[in-house]
Amino acid sequence: MTSTLAPYRSGRKPGRDGFPQLLRSEWTKFRTVRGWLLALIAAPLLAALATIAIAGTANGKQNPGAQNPGPVGPNGEAVTDQFEFAHQPLAGNGSITVAVTSLTGRLAPVPGGIPPAVARSVGSGPQPWTKAGIIIKDGTRPGSPYAAVMVTGSHGVRMQYDYTHDIAGLAGSPSAARPAWLRLTRSGDTITGYDSADGTHWTAIGTATLTGLPATVQAGMFATSPDAFLGAQGFASNNGMPVSTVGTATFGHVSRAGDWPASTWTPTQVSALGIQCSQGCGGTVKPGAAFTAHGDAYTLSGSGDIAPYVQVLDPLGLSFKGTLAGLIAVIALGVLFITTEFRRGMMIRTTFAASPRRGRVLAAKALVIGSVTFVAGLVGAAVALVVGGHKLTQNGWPAAVFPAWPLLSAHGLQIVIGTAGLFALTAVLAIGAGATLRRSAGAIAAVIGIIIVPLILATLLPMTPAQWLLRLTPAAAFSVQQAAPSYPQVASTCMPYNGCYPLAPWHGFAVLAIWAALVLGAAILVLRRRDA
Repeated sequence: MTSTLAPYRSGRKPGRDGFPQLLRSEWTKFRTVRGWLLALIAAPLLAALATIAIAGTANGKQNPGAQNPGPVGPNGEAVTDQFEFAHQPLAGNGSITVAVTSLTGRLAPVPGGIPPAVARSVGSGPQPWTKAGIIIKDGTRPGSPYAAVMVTGSHGVRMQYDYTHDIAGLAGSPSAARPAWLRLTRSGDTITGYDSADGTHWTAIGTATLTGLPATVQAGMFATSPDAFLGAQGFASNNGMPVSTVGTATFGHVSRAGDWPASTWTPTQVSALGIQCSQGCGGTVKPGAAFTAHGDAYTLSGSGDIAPYVQVLDPLGLSFKGTLAGLIAVIALGVLFITTEFRRGMMIRTTFAASPRRGRVLAAKALVIGSVTFVAGLVGAAVALVVGGHKLTQNGWPAAVFPAWPLLSAHGLQIVIGTAGLFALTAVLAIGAGATLRRSAGAIAAVIGIIIVPLILATLLPMTPAQWLLRLTPAAAFSVQQAAPSYPQVASTCMPYNGCYPLAPWHGFAVLAIWAALVLGAAILVLRRRDA
């Protein structure tokens, strides 16, 4: 007689082995290790304290550019407002139309002549943002509201107003055979700009609303040309000098509609330093300014710019390099979160036995470490922005040039969220490096070498290799910490030495994201092919 024993079956339902359960398991591991929690707390604390300390030592009162930013525009920003202006009063509504038949450029005269090396560096012809056209302006006070339509050295016809706004019109450069026709019309506080290729068929470029424009404004022709900046970042050095240039334009077919009380044009050099000087009066003016009339044709030469004032220095962005202290803690945390299990071989084998799909295990670890470091980065960056910005203001950095961005402003959120994302992606990259190398010291050194070392080298190397480092390496992501505003219509030399980056903030951030994805993907392939 034989008997058969029935196999044991538990009354409980089998547990699920899904990705949410794996995430919960990795989170449990993380929160139960005291050293990892301490590192997570230390990262934002170190980042905030170091940033605040750097901001506290940056003295704007010793920086001439910070203490003499020039006039302030309608929206409170520092501006450059210097040009040669042939103007008449316009009472009420009306319009002005011109044809620009040429635009040329040259270096401004200097005592003793222009050194040949400077002439070769700047070259001949107008600068890309040499400007000439027609403008309607609330008087001749620098910084007052305006709207203008202009031809430029390399950017075609543009409509610009109130310094920060720029709208593209027709492409190309003017000539006697193919002049650029420009028109501005005023209706109350509304200014509309037009351009035309033949003076017959007109296209509206854009419309500006200049709130509070007085009944009588100054309107007419203008010319200006920004400085050419000769600068070169060398080995641990930052050398540069501005060179004044002059733009000259010829105007014809000038016509006006509306109430223009005066019958002649008054030449005035509007000065960015708050000094207005009529032609020939001397004083502190830009060289090369001139206005001449030849029958129905007019020639204006001017130097300067009508644009936002852009500083080459970024004190808040440079202060945020203090987050490197916290980033090193994040790198160590990300590496140890995976290498600790490899160091204790039984631990990683148990993990892979419970969840054989190794790529999914690594993805869960990356998601956990990325999430917690993102939150930590948010806290540290928010504190650093608020307190560090306040420190800079106390130390004499004027908000017109170096804004202390509010936490909830678009720029403030870019810095804070971008820094938090920098922490998170760095942690993910560190996880990938740790899983590939399986040695804590080697993985930490490797991640520091590809993220932090290029950032330091970029401040020491000559300009070209420095900019390529900040384009191709994960250090490009530090561009999200740029605090100085930039404008496409303002030519400036971007020196990494001064905290400037060649890529736009989120483009640089994308470079780090690509690196993190590649390293994590490579780590998954390595895990699948190696024994635990």
